[in-house]
Amino acid sequence: MSQEIEIEFKNNLTKKQYEELLSSFHIADEMILRQTNHYFDTPTWHLKNQASGLRIRETKEKIVCTLKEKTSKHTHLETTDVLTKEQADSMLNGNAFLAPTVKEKLIQIKVPIDQLAVFGSLTTDRVEIPYMGGTLVFDHSFYLNRDDYEVEYEANDEKIGAQIFEEFLKKFNIEKQIADKKIARFMQALNAER
Repeated sequence: MSQEIEIEFKNNLTKKQYEELLSSFHIADEMILRQTNHYFDTPTWHLKNQASGLRIRETKEKIVCTLKEKTSKHTHLETTDVLTKEQADSMLNGNAFLAPTVKEKLIQIKVPIDQLAVFGSLTTDRVEIPYMGGTLVFDHSFYLNRDDYEVEYEANDEKIGAQIFEEFLKKFNIEKQIADKKIARFMQALNAER
């Protein structure tokens, strides 16, 4: 189990901007890692209504269950449990909730665990590189027959991180277009298809 504060800044990219950034930073194919997020909520959107998100993330290296709770505009408290493949499968199939620390936190914020269900999945090809004391992230996500691109900057300090990210966008002539969280973009796409 771990708990950490995540400070991140996001901006939408066009496919061309994404490809230009990969080229500018000399990103080789083997540096691009695939991850899949499976999103949970209740039928009455307990988590969404609290500006929170719950996901299981699968990568080649590990599987984790993470609860994200918004604490300020660019900051989230993340509570995470590492899962085995069997535990993840059981949770994805709605058989049991096997992330103990996340479960404890969900109970604290009054989310009915027995009503949680997966409402969709989103796959991202991700690159993470060190940049100016933080981490620069280039993402290409695909879900519900859509593709989108974004850049993130993860920092240890909200004020300094905001300044570094502003300068990064200016340096690469990227118009400021604040990106929603992946879960929010997924929900918008899901609602558009209904």
